[in-house]
Amino acid sequence: SAWHATPCAQPVQGTWRDFVFCKFNEDFKYILLPVSYALVFVIGLALNATALYVIVFRTKRWRPSTVYMFNLTMCDTLYVFTLPFLVYYYADENDWPFSEPVCKLIRFLFYANLYGSILFLSCISLHRFLGVCYPVRSLNWVSARQARLVSVAVWACVLFCQAPVLYFVRTRDVATERICYDTTSPELFDDFLVYSSVVSVLMFALPFMVVMVCYGLMVRKLLELGWGSDRGAEGERGGLTAQRYKQKSVKTIIVVLAAFMLCFLPFHLTRSLYYSFRYLSCRLLEASSVAYKVTRPLASANSCVDPILYFLAGQDVRSSLTKKIKLPSLKPDSVKRLQSNPGGQIEGKVLDLVVAFFCFESNNIKDEIDVIWKRNKGRFS
Repeated sequence: SAWHATPCAQPVQGTWRDFVFCKFNEDFKYILLPVSYALVFVIGLALNATALYVIVFRTKRWRPSTVYMFNLTMCDTLYVFTLPFLVYYYADENDWPFSEPVCKLIRFLFYANLYGSILFLSCISLHRFLGVCYPVRSLNWVSARQARLVSVAVWACVLFCQAPVLYFVRTRDVATERICYDTTSPELFDDFLVYSSVVSVLMFALPFMVVMVCYGLMVRKLLELGWGSDRGAEGERGGLTAQRYKQKSVKTIIVVLAAFMLCFLPFHLTRSLYYSFRYLSCRLLEASSVAYKVTRPLASANSCVDPILYFLAGQDVRSSLTKKIKLPSLKPDSVKRLQSNPGGQIEGKVLDLVVAFFCFESNNIKDEIDVIWKRNKGRFS
């Protein structure tokens, strides 16, 4: 069986210059990682290619969430294209067959698109939060043009923050094999640990908090809403439909949040422990290494989960639900209630329309909101 040597730094007069190599069996990763990465590549490529096709060729009007979804799908697609290289590398038991620049590029694309996905998921979460919790005000805040500007800023942030990967990643010839470091060479590990910690905070911890807070507030807002407040049989039927729609919205939010936590949280926690335990005992390092290797496929699997949760299922659910809800046009009494409420708290069907749009983004609902907005724009402040 093969044994993996990992540098475990030992202090010498306050520095970390000498390295003791911990040796432990990592045969399992030569099966786990190639198989899991291959599955993610096949499934993720099919799902994201389908999503891109529908977005580019079947979506007539791009909303802000469409812009974010397009960029998210691009991140996931570019990410899965790096996986065949890693499948070959780990299947060949850490023997990199390509040059060092290719090693740097693959590692860079791997992490750049991983964190790009996290940031665009955060953008989608923030967009929906504004629509649900500030439904009327946000109509003037969010647009496809603004979403494109935000997307450019996200890409610039990702490229800037991940550029040091091109410096840290190295190859090293060991016996008859060439290693493509996932982190960096032992002599640069101290600097890499600082860099990795900063990136984890800026590009995972903070976005993770944003997603948690946004979805938590959205669930609370949806549970507080008094949907279908009209009287009569028609109002009762509409209220029951809206109630089911609200429950489905809450369940969808919970599933999305759970998927985000399952894919990214274990990966970052175990990776942080793995990096930190290099300065401790070999036993702790081995345990953290196993946990880290096991959670890596979870982070990769997010590229398969994204198109399912945010696009493929979303489009069908949106079209079917918005047809079933049959939200009526805004009536004069609703306009009067809206105009007489300077705090922006909308009652009845107006709130149903706006929140339904931000949850499901139906063009029919948006058209109706646009009419309302143009006629009463000066009174929505």
